[in-house]
Amino acid sequence: MSEHSPKRLIIMRHAKSDWPAGVADFDRPLLPRGHGEAALAGTWLRKHDLVPDVILCSSATRTQQTCAGVLSELGDDAPEAELHDALYAASPLRMLAVINHAPDSAGCVLVIAHMPGVQELVDHLASADSDDDALDEATSRYPTSAFTVLEPLKPWAELDGQDARVMQFVVPRAR
Repeated sequence: MSEHSPKRLIIMRHAKSDWPAGVADFDRPLLPRGHGEAALAGTWLRKHDLVPDVILCSSATRTQQTCAGVLSELGDDAPEAELHDALYAASPLRMLAVINHAPDSAGCVLVIAHMPGVQELVDHLASADSDDDALDEATSRYPTSAFTVLEPLKPWAELDGQDARVMQFVVPRAR
């Protein structure tokens, strides 16, 4: 992103995961469909010039695998993900506390986490001048691999609610 581009925050739900018997929730892997959708998300982000400067990812298996799929399509400019136990099954305020520590220099931050936190965080951050259709979609449904693109109106450390413009809601699916 150029120095004068607005900052972007991308809040993503992990891709479609499996529910294998005897596997703890934290360790659930992605299904083949999930791996494909994660790659589609990465392709969309690259195509729309939204390669993140920082990736904040839950340490759960399915979010790490989602992140790997996204990274596979972003190219060499993409950073290594920062894994955060605090993003696993996190409330919106807990997720926001992780985002608040993003470096000021980051122009684009990608967060990969879980429901219901991702949906609740978008609703919490949405400013009054958000795109109504995108906000309605994000707050009424948030399927696996979906993500919301927001434009923060404050520095990362100062985000606390109703201070990010919802720009787009994307559900990557093969056509």
